Amino acid sequence: MELTNFFIAVTAIAIVWFIVSGGMIVNELMKRNHKIKFIIINMMLPVYVQRYKKITLEETGKIGVLYYHAVIAVNTALVFAVAAIISKNL
Repeated sequence: MELTNFFIAVTAIAIVWFIVSGGMIVNELMKRNHKIKFIIINMMLPVYVQRYKKITLEETGKIGVLYYHAVIAVNTALVFAVAAIISKNL
């Protein structure tokens, strides 16, 4: 049970990390005068992450660091959420 709580805590931290990095990506897009739909921002966040990747790649020739933060955070959350579900059933 303690291991399950650890996995849940890591999942929660990764979700917060994704929300923060997503907010920073939205801020960067707003600086570049891209239209942001705040009403449905939760559903559009993956689209904004991809848009940020495309824009930074075109501007600098490299993918922006915030893209990697978002991708690593969401993948970490998924892996530890699955681990929590598995460890709870053991």
